[in-house]
Amino acid sequence: MEWIADYGVFLLKSVTVLVALIVFVGFVASLSQRQKGDQREGRVKIQSLNDDHEDNLDDFLASVLDPEDYKRHKKDEKKTKKALAKASKKAGKKADAEEAGRPRVFVMDFDGDIKASAVEGLRKEISTLVANKAEGDTVILRLESPGGMVHSYGLAASQLDRIKNAGVKLVVSVDAVAASGGYMMACVADEIAAAPFSVIGSIGVVAQVPNVHRLLKKNDVDVEILTAGKYKRTLTVLGENTEEGRQKFIEDLESTHDLFKAFVQEHRPNLDIEAVATGEIWYGKEAVNNGLVDRIATSDDLILEALQTSQVFRVSYEQKRTLAERLGFAAEQGVIKAFEQLWAQQSKRWF
Repeated sequence: MEWIADYGVFLLKSVTVLVALIVFVGFVASLSQRQKGDQREGRVKIQSLNDDHEDNLDDFLASVLDPEDYKRHKKDEKKTKKALAKASKKAGKKADAEEAGRPRVFVMDFDGDIKASAVEGLRKEISTLVANKAEGDTVILRLESPGGMVHSYGLAASQLDRIKNAGVKLVVSVDAVAASGGYMMACVADEIAAAPFSVIGSIGVVAQVPNVHRLLKKNDVDVEILTAGKYKRTLTVLGENTEEGRQKFIEDLESTHDLFKAFVQEHRPNLDIEAVATGEIWYGKEAVNNGLVDRIATSDDLILEALQTSQVFRVSYEQKRTLAERLGFAAEQGVIKAFEQLWAQQSKRWF
């Protein structure tokens, strides 16, 4: 029986190594694909939220009503639909025109990372909507982002400008966070709605540059940095930084901050920009008071409101993942979840 136990241990080790190898290969494939840029074809998917809402409501009633009451409800509902269909047929083109005139609301999502990578899907979704726009259309963008690279979020904000330039109303909904580059995107909207404890603002610019020059010098390691142009390099990681270079770097940060403030002021002209462009953040209710957002509401509130009067559609850009990418994504999410759990354990004093 000992050989069976040994074989079991050997098999377990082999399976463990194989799974680790598959996950590693998938993780590398996923990272490689992201670095090269995804050139695969995808498609913009449109899903009716009205249908989903009606299905959910029907499931709810089926669960809470007595079977006989639910049966009567369905019978009454059927009669109502039949009467509406008959009236519509009688009215003919008039009814068709009324249905065609019902406003359309398109719900989109943007979950921002440091590089605003979701902009690749966002630009395709917007291109589809702009090419097929109709009078009275509205876009609700569910935006979540703590910000990131200046040029990346500048591009993302310019994509939202395309919606406005096409004459389509844009509403941005923030349930958790729209800070820094995230707020740069949000301020483009005709209306910003935020949840009560969402994090808003952080209109500022930050940069961190580590420097190991003294460590290299201590170990007799020379670093030569050759440039053409006085300010081609201001602060460096390896070389010796100068006060002149440091001041120039700060000037560049201030210049970027001025551009950020001007952009926000252009889109929200009634905002006291000097009072809010300090790099601070505010929670939703405070952000209403200082003019950063327009009202307190969650994305669920906005969608439920729209469902009462409009045709509501969810818009998403989807690409099929390869097996290696799916494995890599799963591994990546596992690592992220582990770090989140560690952070939660270390941050229990915060609610």
